[in-house]
Amino acid sequence: MENIVIDEEFKGLLPKLDKETLRLLEENILENGCRDSLVLWGDILVDGHNRFAICTEHNIPFNTVNKEFASREDAIIWIITNQISRRNLTQTRLSYYRGLHYRTEKKKKASNQYTSKSAGSQNGTQQKNQKTAQMLADQHNVSRNTILRDEKNADAIDAIGETSPEAKRMILDKEVKIDKRELIAIAGMPKEEIAEIAAQIEDGTYEKKKPDAPEETVFRDPISSDDSGTPGVSGTPGAPGALPPMDPPSTPQPLDTVLRDATYSFYSELRDLTKKGGEPELKKALRSCIDLLEDLLISI
Repeated sequence: MENIVIDEEFKGLLPKLDKETLRLLEENILENGCRDSLVLWGDILVDGHNRFAICTEHNIPFNTVNKEFASREDAIIWIITNQISRRNLTQTRLSYYRGLHYRTEKKKKASNQYTSKSAGSQNGTQQKNQKTAQMLADQHNVSRNTILRDEKNADAIDAIGETSPEAKRMILDKEVKIDKRELIAIAGMPKEEIAEIAAQIEDGTYEKKKPDAPEETVFRDPISSDDSGTPGVSGTPGAPGALPPMDPPSTPQPLDTVLRDATYSFYSELRDLTKKGGEPELKKALRSCIDLLEDLLISI
C-alpha cells in the first residue's frame, strides 16, 4: 500500500454514500478488484476515498494516477467539477458546489493578483468578480444571479459545518428540510445558537419556525397545461420545451395586477426564447426569474 494522505477538507467535499450503495461497491471490489485508479495530488488523495477505504480494509491492491495542480484552490475546483459531472447530486449540493466554485475562483484570482503585485482598485476587483460569476454561470448553465446566491448559500452551509460536519452533510444530502433563506438566517446567528440547531438537525428534532401565514390571494397559474389549474410547461406534441398559448390577464386586485402583468410579460419572453434556443434557454430564463423572486422574498 502507498503512503496516501487523507485531506479532511477534500474528503468533506464528497457526498457520503448510503449503506446500500457502499455495500454494492464493496461487493464489486471484492469480486472484481479495484478497476478504477485512485487520483492523487502528490501523496494527497483527491478522488477515490471510498475505494481506498475498502481496499485498505481488505488488503486489496489498487492503482493510482497523479494529477498536478498549481494550487490547493485548483485541486478543490477539480474535485467540484468532477463531482458535478457525475449527475447524482441533490439540488442543494449542486448549489453548494457552484457557490464554493465561485468563492474558490475569487480566492485564487486574489492570490494571483497579490503575487503579481498588481492589486487593483476595489471597483476593479468587483468587475473581475462579476466576470467570474458570469463565466461560471455559463459553465454551469445557470444565471449570474444564481451563482451569487449560491455563494451565500455555500457560506451559510459552511458556517453550520464548522459546528457540525454531520449537520452540514445532512443538509447537502436533503435529509433535513431547510430552504436557502432559512440557512442564511441560521448562519447569522451566534455560534451557540448554531450549535443548538445543528444538534437538532443531527437528532432529527429540528423544525422550521413558521411565520404567521398572510391572507392568500388566489389566481390562475399563468403557465399551465390546461384549464385544470395544474402548473407546468407544455406545448405542441413533439415539440419539447414549447409553451402553450396564453390569454391576457383579467382584472384582479391591485397587487395581483402588478404580479400578473409582470408574469404575462415574462411569459411572452419565454415563448420567444423557446423558439430561438429551445429548452436550455427556457430553463436558464426560469432559473433567473426564480432567483430574482427569492431575492425579493429575502428582502421583505
